[in-house]
Order: sequence, then C-alpha cells, then structure tokens
Amino acid sequence: MSVQPQVFFLERAPTPIGRMLILGDERGQLRAVDWEDYEPRMHRLLRTQYRRQPIALRDAAQASPARRALEAYFDGAVRAIDALDVATGGTDFQRQVWQALRGIAGGAPITYGALAQRIARPTAVRAVGLANGANPVGIVVPCHRVVGADASLTGYGGGLHRKRWLLEHEARWCPRSST
Repeated sequence: MSVQPQVFFLERAPTPIGRMLILGDERGQLRAVDWEDYEPRMHRLLRTQYRRQPIALRDAAQASPARRALEAYFDGAVRAIDALDVATGGTDFQRQVWQALRGIAGGAPITYGALAQRIARPTAVRAVGLANGANPVGIVVPCHRVVGADASLTGYGGGLHRKRWLLEHEARWCPRSST
C-alpha cells in the first residue's frame, strides 16, 4: 500500500535580501520559509521532519496569506507575521523551542541561554541551538532573534548577512519597550 504524498504549495517572493521560498499546505498553514539560495537545505529539513510521509511540491496558484504577511513584514509591519498559522514536523523538544521562538518580540533579541531558560531547560543550551538550526519556518518562527551569550551574531541558516539585516530591520520598525 503506497502512502499518498502530502502536498505543499511553493511560492517564490522577492525580498530586500534575496528571493524567499514559502511553503504552505491546503489548509493555509505555513510549513517552511527559506531562501532560494538555500533551497537544498530546505528540502533536507523537510525530509528530516516528514520522514514517514512523502512530500510533493506544487507551484501556488495565487499569493497566500503567508506571502502577503511576509511582504508586509519586509515593508515595515514587522508584527504582520505574528498571527500566521504554522505547522511543523520535528520532535516534541524542537516544537517546544520553535513555539518559544515565536514569543521573542521583534527588535529584542535574546541569547540561547535565555531561550533555554524560557522553556525551563536551562542546561539544554546546545540542544536549543540545534533545534533553532533545524527550524523550517525562518522569520515567522524567528530563529534570527537568538544571539550568542556575548550578543554576537551566531549561526543563521540563511547566512549571517541576512540575520544582521533582519535584526536591524526589526530594530528600526519595532518600538522598544520601556519596561
């Protein structure tokens, strides 16, 4: 008995920092966001996350709500991505880290150690870093908002130049809290 592939719809969108790949499903859930020059990595992450089910990619017929929200994000409406519906594979621990990433405010990066504290796993800093690196939904699940213990820019699947740009973009458009 063959397993029917799960169909994801692919969009390619221009951004100020390169063409972005956006994958959604038939319910409008966002499954992956990556960069065109890192497309092989995106496919690798999908194979890892959906090992038990084949994936089929189809070109999207029209712009999805995710694409429109990401375009608004790049136009300065950074919070436009906050309510997007995201569905991922991955382990329970990875999904826990990815959920915590969504709680990091734009313009307010935190360290891997602080992220480990947020999920009540203070000794799991390396595991948090690995889960962060396996995040298939960049920008929306904002792994770029996590920095090294000394606030240095460390690891970003789309390249450090993009991480720097994203952090600067968010700092420009997100008001800082006075708390």
